[in-house]
Amino acid sequence: MPVEKRTGVPASPGRSAGPVVHMPPRVPEPATSRIEPDAVERAAAAVREAAVRVEEDLAERAERATGTAADILSVTAAMAADPTLAADAAHRVRTDHLTPERAVWDAAGTVAAQLESLGSPMAERARDVRDVRDRIVAVLTGAPPPGVPDPGHPFVLVATDLAPADTATLDPATVLAVVTARGGPTSHTAIIARSLGIPAVVALGEAADLAPGETVLVDGTDGVVLSAPAAADLLAAGLDDGDAGGGADTGTGPLVRRRPSARDVFDGTAATRDGHDVDLVANVADPAGADAAAGAGARGVGLFRTEFCFLGRGTEPTVDEQVDAYRAVLARFGGGRVVVRTLDAGADKPLRFLTPDHEDNPALGVRGIRTAVDHPEVLDRQLEAISRAARAESAEVWVMAPMVATADETREFVAACAAHDLTTAGVMIETPAAAIQARWLLADAAFASLGTNDLTQYTMAADRDLAGVAALSTPWQPAVLDLVRVACEGAAVHGRPVGVCGEAAADPLLAPVLVGLGVTSLSMTPRALAAVSTALRQFTLEQCRELAASALDKATARAARKAVRDFQRGGS
Repeated sequence: MPVEKRTGVPASPGRSAGPVVHMPPRVPEPATSRIEPDAVERAAAAVREAAVRVEEDLAERAERATGTAADILSVTAAMAADPTLAADAAHRVRTDHLTPERAVWDAAGTVAAQLESLGSPMAERARDVRDVRDRIVAVLTGAPPPGVPDPGHPFVLVATDLAPADTATLDPATVLAVVTARGGPTSHTAIIARSLGIPAVVALGEAADLAPGETVLVDGTDGVVLSAPAAADLLAAGLDDGDAGGGADTGTGPLVRRRPSARDVFDGTAATRDGHDVDLVANVADPAGADAAAGAGARGVGLFRTEFCFLGRGTEPTVDEQVDAYRAVLARFGGGRVVVRTLDAGADKPLRFLTPDHEDNPALGVRGIRTAVDHPEVLDRQLEAISRAARAESAEVWVMAPMVATADETREFVAACAAHDLTTAGVMIETPAAAIQARWLLADAAFASLGTNDLTQYTMAADRDLAGVAALSTPWQPAVLDLVRVACEGAAVHGRPVGVCGEAAADPLLAPVLVGLGVTSLSMTPRALAAVSTALRQFTLEQCRELAASALDKATARAARKAVRDFQRGGS
Protein backbone atom coordinates (compact mmCIF):
# COMPACT_ATOMS: atom_id res chain seq x y z
CA MET A 1 0.00 0.00 0.00
CA PRO A 2 1.53 3.38 -0.99
CA VAL A 3 2.19 5.93 1.70
CA GLU A 4 -0.48 8.65 1.68
CA LYS A 5 0.28 12.06 3.17
CA ARG A 6 -2.42 14.31 4.61
CA THR A 7 -1.77 17.77 6.03
CA GLY A 8 -3.73 19.46 8.79
CA VAL A 9 -2.82 22.02 11.45
CA PRO A 10 -0.12 21.18 14.02
CA ALA A 11 -1.64 21.27 17.50
CA SER A 12 0.67 19.37 19.85
CA PRO A 13 4.31 18.62 18.98
CA GLY A 14 5.84 15.19 18.81
CA ARG A 15 5.58 12.14 16.59
CA SER A 16 3.79 8.87 17.17
CA ALA A 17 2.41 5.99 15.18
CA GLY A 18 -0.14 3.29 15.79
CA PRO A 19 -3.45 1.79 14.69
CA VAL A 20 -6.41 4.08 14.08
CA VAL A 21 -9.42 3.90 16.39
CA HIS A 22 -12.33 6.20 15.64
CA MET A 23 -14.32 7.96 18.32
CA PRO A 24 -17.60 6.05 18.64
CA PRO A 25 -20.72 7.67 17.18
CA ARG A 26 -22.73 9.96 19.40
CA VAL A 27 -25.86 8.74 21.14
CA PRO A 28 -28.55 8.35 18.45
CA GLU A 29 -31.45 10.78 18.37
CA PRO A 30 -34.45 9.24 20.19
CA ALA A 31 -37.69 8.70 18.34
CA THR A 32 -40.53 11.13 18.96
CA SER A 33 -42.67 8.91 21.19
CA ARG A 34 -45.41 9.64 23.69
CA ILE A 35 -46.11 8.21 27.11
CA GLU A 36 -49.34 7.54 28.93
CA PRO A 37 -50.66 10.30 31.20
CA ASP A 38 -50.25 8.19 34.32
CA ALA A 39 -46.50 7.84 33.59
CA VAL A 40 -45.82 11.55 33.29
CA GLU A 41 -44.60 12.24 36.82
CA ARG A 42 -42.35 9.17 36.85
CA ALA A 43 -40.85 10.28 33.54
CA ALA A 44 -40.29 13.85 34.76
CA ALA A 45 -38.59 12.52 37.90
CA ALA A 46 -36.40 10.27 35.71
CA VAL A 47 -35.10 13.34 33.87
CA ARG A 48 -34.02 14.99 37.10
CA GLU A 49 -32.44 11.79 38.43
CA ALA A 50 -30.49 11.22 35.20
CA ALA A 51 -29.18 14.80 35.23
CA VAL A 52 -28.01 14.37 38.82
CA ARG A 53 -26.21 11.12 37.94
CA VAL A 54 -24.41 12.82 35.05
CA GLU A 55 -23.45 15.80 37.21
CA GLU A 56 -22.12 13.54 39.98
CA ASP A 57 -20.09 11.47 37.50
CA LEU A 58 -18.50 14.55 35.91
CA ALA A 59 -17.84 16.17 39.30
CA GLU A 60 -16.14 12.98 40.50
CA ARG A 61 -13.95 12.96 37.40
CA ALA A 62 -13.11 16.62 37.97
CA GLU A 63 -11.90 15.82 41.48
CA ARG A 64 -9.52 13.18 40.09
CA ALA A 65 -8.26 15.42 37.27
CA THR A 66 -5.83 18.32 37.43
CA GLY A 67 -5.26 21.64 35.70
CA THR A 68 -7.26 22.53 32.62
CA ALA A 69 -8.83 19.05 32.52
CA ALA A 70 -10.29 19.59 35.99
CA ASP A 71 -11.59 23.02 34.96
CA ILE A 72 -13.26 21.60 31.85
CA LEU A 73 -14.94 18.78 33.75
CA SER A 74 -16.09 21.17 36.48
CA VAL A 75 -17.70 23.47 33.91
CA THR A 76 -19.44 20.54 32.19
CA ALA A 77 -20.62 19.21 35.55
CA ALA A 78 -22.02 22.64 36.38
CA MET A 79 -23.87 22.63 33.08
CA ALA A 80 -25.42 19.25 33.92
CA ALA A 81 -26.40 20.62 37.34
CA ASP A 82 -28.02 23.74 35.88
CA PRO A 83 -31.75 23.29 36.50
CA THR A 84 -32.74 25.03 33.25
CA LEU A 85 -32.24 22.03 30.96
CA ALA A 86 -33.86 19.48 33.29
CA ALA A 87 -36.76 21.82 34.08
CA ASP A 88 -37.45 22.46 30.39
CA ALA A 89 -37.33 18.73 29.64
CA ALA A 90 -39.67 17.93 32.55
CA HIS A 91 -42.06 20.61 31.29
CA ARG A 92 -42.09 18.97 27.85
CA VAL A 93 -42.82 15.61 29.47
CA ARG A 94 -45.78 17.03 31.34
CA THR A 95 -47.10 19.22 28.53
CA ASP A 96 -46.45 17.11 25.42
CA HIS A 97 -46.24 13.68 27.07
CA LEU A 98 -42.87 13.09 25.41
CA THR A 99 -40.62 10.27 26.56
CA PRO A 100 -37.95 11.61 28.94
CA GLU A 101 -35.13 11.00 26.46
CA ARG A 102 -36.96 12.83 23.66
CA ALA A 103 -37.83 15.70 25.99
CA VAL A 104 -34.18 16.08 27.00
CA TRP A 105 -33.11 15.98 23.35
CA ASP A 106 -35.53 18.74 22.35
CA ALA A 107 -34.81 20.91 25.40
CA ALA A 108 -31.07 20.69 24.78
CA GLY A 109 -31.61 21.59 21.13
CA THR A 110 -33.32 24.81 22.15
CA VAL A 111 -30.52 25.75 24.58
CA ALA A 112 -27.80 24.91 22.03
CA ALA A 113 -29.52 26.99 19.34
CA GLN A 114 -29.72 29.96 21.71
CA LEU A 115 -25.99 29.69 22.49
CA GLU A 116 -25.07 29.40 18.82
CA SER A 117 -27.06 32.54 18.06
CA LEU A 118 -24.76 34.46 20.43
CA GLY A 119 -21.67 33.79 18.32
CA SER A 120 -18.19 32.89 19.53
CA PRO A 121 -17.21 31.91 22.17
CA MET A 122 -20.64 31.06 23.60
CA ALA A 123 -21.43 29.10 20.46
CA GLU A 124 -18.75 26.65 21.57
CA ARG A 125 -20.77 25.98 24.73
CA ALA A 126 -23.45 24.47 22.48
CA ARG A 127 -21.09 21.52 22.03
CA ASP A 128 -21.01 21.11 25.82
CA VAL A 129 -24.80 21.21 25.98
CA ARG A 130 -25.03 18.45 23.39
CA ASP A 131 -22.44 16.43 25.29
CA VAL A 132 -24.46 16.75 28.51
CA ARG A 133 -27.60 15.88 26.51
CA ASP A 134 -25.99 12.70 25.19
CA ARG A 135 -24.90 11.66 28.68
CA ILE A 136 -28.37 12.20 30.14
CA VAL A 137 -30.03 10.34 27.25
CA ALA A 138 -27.55 7.47 27.69
CA VAL A 139 -28.54 7.17 31.36
CA LEU A 140 -32.25 7.24 30.46
CA THR A 141 -31.97 4.65 27.68
CA GLY A 142 -29.20 2.43 28.98
CA ALA A 143 -27.03 3.22 25.94
CA PRO A 144 -23.22 3.36 26.26
CA PRO A 145 -22.26 6.84 27.51
CA PRO A 146 -20.08 9.13 25.39
CA GLY A 147 -16.38 8.73 25.98
CA VAL A 148 -12.97 7.88 24.59
CA PRO A 149 -12.91 4.25 23.41
CA ASP A 150 -10.90 1.55 25.16
CA PRO A 151 -9.86 -1.07 22.57
CA GLY A 152 -7.46 -2.76 24.96
CA HIS A 153 -4.27 -1.55 23.28
CA PRO A 154 -2.54 1.78 22.49
CA PHE A 155 -4.04 3.61 19.53
CA VAL A 156 -4.30 6.81 17.51
CA LEU A 157 -7.63 8.48 18.28
CA VAL A 158 -9.43 9.91 15.25
CA ALA A 159 -12.57 12.04 15.60
CA THR A 160 -14.58 14.75 13.92
CA ASP A 161 -14.12 16.74 17.11
CA LEU A 162 -13.84 16.01 20.81
CA ALA A 163 -16.19 17.35 23.44
CA PRO A 164 -14.21 19.11 26.19
CA ALA A 165 -15.26 16.46 28.73
CA ASP A 166 -13.91 13.73 26.44
CA THR A 167 -10.67 15.62 25.85
CA ALA A 168 -10.21 15.98 29.59
CA THR A 169 -10.19 12.20 30.03
CA LEU A 170 -7.47 11.39 27.47
CA ASP A 171 -4.96 8.88 28.85
CA PRO A 172 -1.43 9.35 27.45
CA ALA A 173 -0.65 5.73 28.35
CA THR A 174 -3.03 4.50 25.66
CA VAL A 175 -3.77 7.43 23.35
CA LEU A 176 -0.67 7.67 21.19
CA ALA A 177 -1.85 10.63 19.13
CA VAL A 178 -5.00 12.57 18.30
CA VAL A 179 -6.31 13.56 14.87
CA THR A 180 -9.49 15.64 14.48
CA ALA A 181 -11.35 17.03 11.49
CA ARG A 182 -12.28 20.20 13.36
CA GLY A 183 -10.75 22.40 16.04
CA GLY A 184 -7.80 24.74 16.06
CA PRO A 185 -4.27 24.89 17.51
CA THR A 186 -5.50 26.70 20.64
CA SER A 187 -8.68 24.66 21.17
CA HIS A 188 -9.21 22.65 24.35
CA THR A 189 -8.22 19.50 22.45
CA ALA A 190 -4.87 21.03 21.51
CA ILE A 191 -4.20 22.48 24.96
CA ILE A 192 -4.95 19.22 26.78
CA ALA A 193 -2.95 17.18 24.26
CA ARG A 194 0.07 19.43 24.79
CA SER A 195 -0.25 19.24 28.56
CA LEU A 196 -0.25 15.42 28.32
CA GLY A 197 2.52 15.20 25.75
CA ILE A 198 0.23 13.61 23.15
CA PRO A 199 1.04 14.55 19.52
CA ALA A 200 -2.01 16.05 17.80
CA VAL A 201 -3.08 17.28 14.38
CA VAL A 202 -6.36 19.19 14.05
CA ALA A 203 -8.45 20.64 11.22
CA LEU A 204 -7.64 17.62 9.04
CA GLY A 205 -10.67 17.54 6.76
CA GLU A 206 -9.85 14.02 5.58
CA ALA A 207 -9.73 12.54 9.09
CA ALA A 208 -12.78 10.38 8.39
CA ASP A 209 -10.88 8.73 5.51
CA LEU A 210 -8.37 7.16 7.91
CA ALA A 211 -9.42 3.53 8.04
CA PRO A 212 -10.00 1.86 11.43
CA GLY A 213 -7.08 -0.39 12.26
CA GLU A 214 -4.63 1.03 9.71
CA THR A 215 -1.30 2.22 11.03
CA VAL A 216 -0.69 5.95 10.71
CA LEU A 217 2.23 8.17 11.62
CA VAL A 218 1.12 11.42 13.25
CA ASP A 219 3.54 14.35 13.22
CA GLY A 220 2.09 16.94 15.55
CA THR A 221 5.07 19.23 14.99
CA ASP A 222 4.50 19.70 11.26
CA GLY A 223 0.78 18.82 11.11
CA VAL A 224 1.23 15.77 8.89
CA VAL A 225 -0.45 12.35 8.99
CA LEU A 226 1.02 9.48 6.95
CA SER A 227 -1.08 6.41 6.18
CA ALA A 228 0.75 3.07 5.96
CA PRO A 229 4.16 4.60 6.77
CA ALA A 230 7.18 2.69 5.56
CA ALA A 231 9.97 1.63 7.89
CA ALA A 232 12.06 4.52 6.54
CA ASP A 233 9.30 6.99 7.49
CA LEU A 234 9.23 5.65 11.03
CA LEU A 235 13.00 5.81 11.36
CA ALA A 236 13.06 9.36 10.00
CA ALA A 237 10.53 10.31 12.67
CA GLY A 238 12.64 8.74 15.42
CA LEU A 239 10.35 5.72 15.70
CA ASP A 240 10.64 2.08 14.81
CA ASP A 241 8.75 -1.17 15.16
CA GLY A 242 10.69 -2.00 18.30
CA ASP A 243 8.94 0.86 20.10
CA ALA A 244 5.85 -1.31 20.51
CA GLY A 245 6.46 -1.40 24.23
CA GLY A 246 4.91 -4.81 24.66
CA GLY A 247 1.60 -3.85 23.07
CA ALA A 248 -0.72 -6.64 22.02
CA ASP A 249 -0.96 -7.80 18.41
CA THR A 250 -4.26 -6.44 17.18
CA GLY A 251 -4.01 -7.97 13.76
CA THR A 252 -3.28 -4.58 12.26
CA GLY A 253 0.49 -4.86 12.26
CA PRO A 254 2.97 -3.89 14.97
CA LEU A 255 2.03 -1.18 17.39
CA VAL A 256 4.42 1.75 17.32
CA ARG A 257 4.70 3.99 20.34
CA ARG A 258 6.11 7.45 20.50
CA ARG A 259 9.42 8.17 22.10
CA PRO A 260 9.64 11.04 24.59
CA SER A 261 10.47 14.26 22.77
CA ALA A 262 12.61 15.57 25.62
CA ARG A 263 15.88 13.68 25.89
CA ASP A 264 16.94 15.15 29.22
CA VAL A 265 15.45 16.31 32.48
CA PHE A 266 14.78 19.96 33.23
CA ASP A 267 16.90 21.14 36.18
CA GLY A 268 15.05 24.38 36.80
CA THR A 269 17.33 26.66 34.80
CA ALA A 270 17.57 27.60 31.13
CA ALA A 271 19.80 29.76 28.98
CA THR A 272 20.88 30.31 25.41
CA ARG A 273 24.15 28.77 24.21
CA ASP A 274 26.07 31.93 25.15
CA GLY A 275 24.63 32.09 28.66
CA HIS A 276 21.70 34.49 28.30
CA ASP A 277 19.31 33.41 31.06
CA VAL A 278 15.67 32.69 30.19
CA ASP A 279 13.24 32.07 32.99
CA LEU A 280 11.30 28.86 32.26
CA VAL A 281 8.35 28.39 34.60
CA ALA A 282 5.07 26.51 34.67
CA ASN A 283 1.40 27.17 34.09
CA VAL A 284 -0.59 25.89 37.06
CA ALA A 285 -4.33 25.70 37.63
CA ASP A 286 -4.69 24.00 41.03
CA PRO A 287 -2.69 22.35 43.84
CA ALA A 288 -2.38 19.06 41.93
CA GLY A 289 -0.99 20.97 38.97
CA ALA A 290 1.49 22.65 41.32
CA ASP A 291 2.68 19.21 42.45
CA ALA A 292 3.19 18.18 38.81
CA ALA A 293 5.07 21.38 38.01
CA ALA A 294 7.39 21.04 41.00
CA GLY A 295 7.95 17.40 40.10
CA ALA A 296 8.97 18.42 36.57
CA GLY A 297 11.68 20.73 37.93
CA ALA A 298 9.84 24.05 37.72
CA ARG A 299 11.10 26.49 40.33
CA GLY A 300 8.31 28.95 39.81
CA VAL A 301 4.94 29.62 38.22
CA GLY A 302 4.41 32.10 35.42
CA LEU A 303 0.63 31.68 35.36
CA PHE A 304 -1.41 30.55 38.34
CA ARG A 305 -5.00 30.36 37.13
CA THR A 306 -7.27 31.00 40.10
CA GLU A 307 -10.54 30.02 38.40
CA PHE A 308 -10.50 26.58 40.01
CA CYS A 309 -11.80 28.20 43.20
CA PHE A 310 -14.79 29.68 41.37
CA LEU A 311 -15.85 27.31 38.57
CA GLY A 312 -18.83 25.05 39.11
CA ARG A 313 -20.15 27.17 41.98
CA GLY A 314 -23.28 29.22 42.30
CA THR A 315 -21.74 31.57 44.85
CA GLU A 316 -18.40 33.28 45.31
CA PRO A 317 -15.91 31.36 47.50
CA THR A 318 -15.17 33.02 50.82
CA VAL A 319 -11.88 34.79 51.47
CA ASP A 320 -10.86 32.00 53.85
CA GLU A 321 -11.60 29.35 51.20
CA GLN A 322 -9.49 31.23 48.69
CA VAL A 323 -6.62 31.68 51.14
CA ASP A 324 -6.45 27.93 51.79
CA ALA A 325 -6.56 27.16 48.06
CA TYR A 326 -3.84 29.66 47.15
CA ARG A 327 -1.56 28.58 49.97
CA ALA A 328 -1.71 24.99 48.73
CA VAL A 329 -0.08 26.19 45.49
CA LEU A 330 2.34 28.73 46.96
CA ALA A 331 3.66 26.18 49.45
CA ARG A 332 5.19 24.12 46.63
CA PHE A 333 7.40 27.02 45.47
CA GLY A 334 9.00 28.40 48.61
CA GLY A 335 11.54 31.03 47.58
CA GLY A 336 10.38 30.87 43.97
CA ARG A 337 8.23 33.32 42.07
CA VAL A 338 4.53 32.64 41.58
CA VAL A 339 2.57 34.92 39.26
CA VAL A 340 -1.07 34.85 40.31
CA ARG A 341 -3.67 35.83 37.72
CA THR A 342 -6.81 37.31 39.19
CA LEU A 343 -10.14 35.79 38.21
CA ASP A 344 -10.53 35.48 34.42
CA ALA A 345 -14.32 35.12 34.25
CA GLY A 346 -16.57 35.76 31.30
CA ALA A 347 -16.59 34.61 27.65
CA ASP A 348 -16.21 30.82 27.83
CA LYS A 349 -16.03 30.88 31.65
CA PRO A 350 -19.33 32.46 32.75
CA LEU A 351 -20.08 32.68 36.46
CA ARG A 352 -23.67 33.10 37.58
CA PHE A 353 -22.80 35.45 40.43
CA LEU A 354 -20.48 37.68 38.41
CA THR A 355 -20.85 37.77 34.63
CA PRO A 356 -23.85 39.02 32.63
CA ASP A 357 -26.58 36.50 31.77
CA HIS A 358 -26.60 37.54 28.13
CA GLU A 359 -24.15 39.28 25.83
CA ASP A 360 -24.38 39.40 22.06
CA ASN A 361 -20.64 38.85 21.76
CA PRO A 362 -19.12 37.60 25.04
CA ALA A 363 -15.58 37.39 23.62
CA LEU A 364 -15.70 41.18 23.32
CA GLY A 365 -17.77 41.71 26.43
CA VAL A 366 -17.40 41.84 30.21
CA ARG A 367 -14.55 39.44 30.95
CA GLY A 368 -11.34 39.45 32.94
CA ILE A 369 -10.59 42.74 34.71
CA ARG A 370 -13.77 44.25 33.23
CA THR A 371 -15.90 42.30 35.72
CA ALA A 372 -14.48 44.57 38.44
CA VAL A 373 -16.35 47.56 37.07
CA ASP A 374 -19.72 46.32 38.34
CA HIS A 375 -18.34 43.99 41.01
CA PRO A 376 -15.26 45.65 42.53
CA GLU A 377 -15.91 43.80 45.79
CA VAL A 378 -15.14 40.43 44.18
CA LEU A 379 -11.71 41.62 43.03
CA ASP A 380 -11.10 43.29 46.40
CA ARG A 381 -11.84 40.07 48.28
CA GLN A 382 -9.63 38.05 45.95
CA LEU A 383 -6.72 40.46 46.40
CA GLU A 384 -7.21 40.23 50.15
CA ALA A 385 -7.03 36.44 49.93
CA ILE A 386 -3.91 36.52 47.72
CA SER A 387 -2.22 38.94 50.11
CA ARG A 388 -2.99 36.79 53.16
CA ALA A 389 -1.75 33.68 51.38
CA ALA A 390 1.43 35.47 50.31
CA ARG A 391 2.17 36.57 53.88
CA ALA A 392 1.68 33.01 55.14
CA GLU A 393 4.05 31.42 52.60
CA SER A 394 7.60 32.12 51.47
CA ALA A 395 7.01 32.27 47.71
CA GLU A 396 7.60 35.58 45.95
CA VAL A 397 4.09 36.54 44.82
CA TRP A 398 3.39 38.69 41.78
CA VAL A 399 -0.17 39.48 40.71
CA MET A 400 -1.53 40.25 37.24
CA ALA A 401 -4.90 41.18 35.80
CA PRO A 402 -6.35 39.51 32.68
CA MET A 403 -7.82 41.28 29.66
CA VAL A 404 -6.32 44.70 30.36
CA ALA A 405 -6.68 47.07 27.40
CA THR A 406 -5.99 50.61 28.67
CA ALA A 407 -3.59 52.59 30.84
CA ASP A 408 -6.49 53.60 33.09
CA GLU A 409 -7.33 49.96 33.82
CA THR A 410 -3.67 49.34 34.59
CA ARG A 411 -3.39 52.22 37.04
CA GLU A 412 -6.57 51.20 38.84
CA PHE A 413 -5.44 47.60 39.17
CA VAL A 414 -1.97 48.54 40.41
CA ALA A 415 -3.56 50.83 43.02
CA ALA A 416 -5.97 48.07 44.12
CA CYS A 417 -3.05 45.69 44.58
CA ALA A 418 -1.05 48.29 46.53
CA ALA A 419 -3.98 48.70 48.93
CA HIS A 420 -3.44 45.06 49.87
CA ASP A 421 0.37 45.32 50.09
CA LEU A 422 0.80 43.47 46.80
CA THR A 423 3.64 45.57 45.43
CA THR A 424 4.48 43.69 42.23
CA ALA A 425 1.42 44.12 40.05
CA GLY A 426 1.36 43.45 36.32
CA VAL A 427 -0.96 43.03 33.39
CA MET A 428 -1.73 40.43 30.77
CA ILE A 429 -1.37 41.57 27.19
CA GLU A 430 -4.10 39.75 25.28
CA THR A 431 -5.37 42.42 22.92
CA PRO A 432 -3.66 44.32 20.11
CA ALA A 433 -4.50 47.53 21.99
CA ALA A 434 -2.52 46.44 25.03
CA ALA A 435 0.45 45.37 22.90
CA ILE A 436 0.54 48.64 20.97
CA GLN A 437 0.16 50.69 24.16
CA ALA A 438 2.58 48.62 26.22
CA ARG A 439 4.89 51.55 26.92
CA TRP A 440 2.00 53.33 28.62
CA LEU A 441 0.72 50.28 30.49
CA LEU A 442 4.21 49.38 31.71
CA ALA A 443 4.77 52.88 33.03
CA ASP A 444 2.65 51.73 36.00
CA ALA A 445 2.68 47.93 35.81
CA ALA A 446 5.78 46.14 37.09
CA PHE A 447 5.66 43.46 34.39
CA ALA A 448 3.59 42.06 31.56
CA SER A 449 2.66 38.57 30.44
CA LEU A 450 1.58 37.88 26.88
CA GLY A 451 -1.44 35.59 26.58
CA THR A 452 -0.77 34.47 23.03
CA ASN A 453 -3.96 32.41 22.68
CA ASP A 454 -6.24 35.41 22.97
CA LEU A 455 -3.75 37.79 21.37
CA THR A 456 -3.80 35.57 18.28
CA GLN A 457 -7.58 35.26 18.33
CA TYR A 458 -8.14 39.00 18.53
CA THR A 459 -5.38 39.93 16.11
CA MET A 460 -6.51 37.52 13.40
CA ALA A 461 -10.26 37.80 14.15
CA ALA A 462 -10.29 33.99 14.16
CA ASP A 463 -12.18 31.80 16.62
CA ARG A 464 -9.61 29.51 18.25
CA ASP A 465 -11.96 26.48 18.08
CA LEU A 466 -13.15 26.75 14.48
CA ALA A 467 -11.52 24.42 11.98
CA GLY A 468 -12.40 26.76 9.12
CA VAL A 469 -10.02 29.42 10.45
CA ALA A 470 -7.51 27.11 12.15
CA ALA A 471 -4.74 28.13 9.76
CA LEU A 472 -5.17 31.71 10.98
CA SER A 473 -5.16 30.74 14.67
CA THR A 474 -1.43 30.35 15.13
CA PRO A 475 1.08 32.57 16.95
CA TRP A 476 3.36 32.08 13.95
CA GLN A 477 1.33 34.73 12.15
CA PRO A 478 3.78 37.58 11.42
CA ALA A 479 1.19 40.09 12.65
CA VAL A 480 1.10 38.36 16.04
CA LEU A 481 4.88 38.13 16.24
CA ASP A 482 5.13 41.81 15.40
CA LEU A 483 2.78 42.66 18.29
CA VAL A 484 5.01 40.61 20.59
CA ARG A 485 7.95 42.69 19.39
CA VAL A 486 6.06 45.95 19.93
CA ALA A 487 5.02 44.92 23.44
CA CYS A 488 8.60 43.98 24.38
CA GLU A 489 9.95 47.25 23.03
CA GLY A 490 7.33 49.19 24.98
CA ALA A 491 8.26 47.35 28.18
CA ALA A 492 11.98 47.93 27.55
CA VAL A 493 11.39 51.70 27.75
CA HIS A 494 10.80 51.18 31.49
CA GLY A 495 13.07 48.18 31.96
CA ARG A 496 10.12 45.88 32.63
CA PRO A 497 10.21 42.11 32.08
CA VAL A 498 7.80 40.51 29.62
CA GLY A 499 6.80 36.87 29.75
CA VAL A 500 4.69 34.61 27.55
CA CYS A 501 2.19 32.35 29.27
CA GLY A 502 0.11 31.30 26.26
CA GLU A 503 0.50 28.02 24.41
CA ALA A 504 3.19 29.57 22.19
CA ALA A 505 5.65 29.31 25.09
CA ALA A 506 5.53 25.51 24.96
CA ASP A 507 6.60 25.28 21.31
CA PRO A 508 10.33 24.40 21.17
CA LEU A 509 10.52 25.75 17.63
CA LEU A 510 8.97 29.09 18.53
CA ALA A 511 10.65 29.62 21.92
CA PRO A 512 13.98 30.93 20.51
CA VAL A 513 12.00 33.33 18.29
CA LEU A 514 10.16 34.73 21.31
CA VAL A 515 13.44 35.22 23.16
CA GLY A 516 14.82 36.97 20.10
CA LEU A 517 11.83 39.32 20.15
CA GLY A 518 12.67 40.37 23.71
CA VAL A 519 10.64 37.96 25.87
CA THR A 520 12.38 37.31 29.21
CA SER A 521 10.37 34.36 30.55
CA LEU A 522 8.32 31.50 29.16
CA SER A 523 5.58 29.78 31.15
CA MET A 524 4.20 26.48 29.90
CA THR A 525 2.78 23.08 30.66
CA PRO A 526 5.37 21.28 32.84
CA ARG A 527 5.82 18.55 30.22
CA ALA A 528 7.31 21.07 27.79
CA LEU A 529 10.01 22.48 30.09
CA ALA A 530 12.79 20.06 29.15
CA ALA A 531 12.17 20.28 25.39
CA VAL A 532 12.08 24.09 25.41
CA SER A 533 15.21 24.26 27.55
CA THR A 534 17.00 21.98 25.08
CA ALA A 535 15.84 24.11 22.15
CA LEU A 536 17.15 27.33 23.69
CA ARG A 537 20.59 25.81 24.31
CA GLN A 538 21.05 25.36 20.57
CA PHE A 539 21.34 29.09 19.86
CA THR A 540 23.13 32.19 21.03
CA LEU A 541 21.06 35.25 21.87
CA GLU A 542 22.17 36.86 18.62
CA GLN A 543 20.98 33.81 16.67
CA CYS A 544 17.63 34.02 18.47
CA ARG A 545 17.39 37.60 17.26
CA GLU A 546 18.24 36.47 13.73
CA LEU A 547 15.49 33.86 13.93
CA ALA A 548 13.03 36.50 15.09
CA ALA A 549 14.00 38.89 12.31
CA SER A 550 13.68 36.12 9.75
CA ALA A 551 10.18 35.19 10.95
CA LEU A 552 9.06 38.82 10.99
CA ASP A 553 10.32 39.27 7.45
CA LYS A 554 7.95 36.62 6.07
CA ALA A 555 4.49 37.32 4.67
CA THR A 556 2.75 34.22 6.02
CA ALA A 557 2.73 32.02 9.11
CA ARG A 558 3.75 29.00 7.05
CA ALA A 559 6.72 30.86 5.59
CA ALA A 560 7.78 32.18 9.00
CA ARG A 561 7.66 28.71 10.49
CA LYS A 562 9.55 27.20 7.57
CA ALA A 563 12.28 29.82 7.81
CA VAL A 564 12.87 29.02 11.47
CA ARG A 565 12.66 25.27 10.84
CA ASP A 566 15.24 25.55 8.04
CA PHE A 567 17.55 27.58 10.27
CA GLN A 568 17.31 25.02 13.07
CA ARG A 569 18.02 22.21 10.64
CA GLY A 570 21.12 23.98 9.45
CA GLY A 571 19.60 25.42 6.32
CA SER A 572 20.73 28.96 7.01
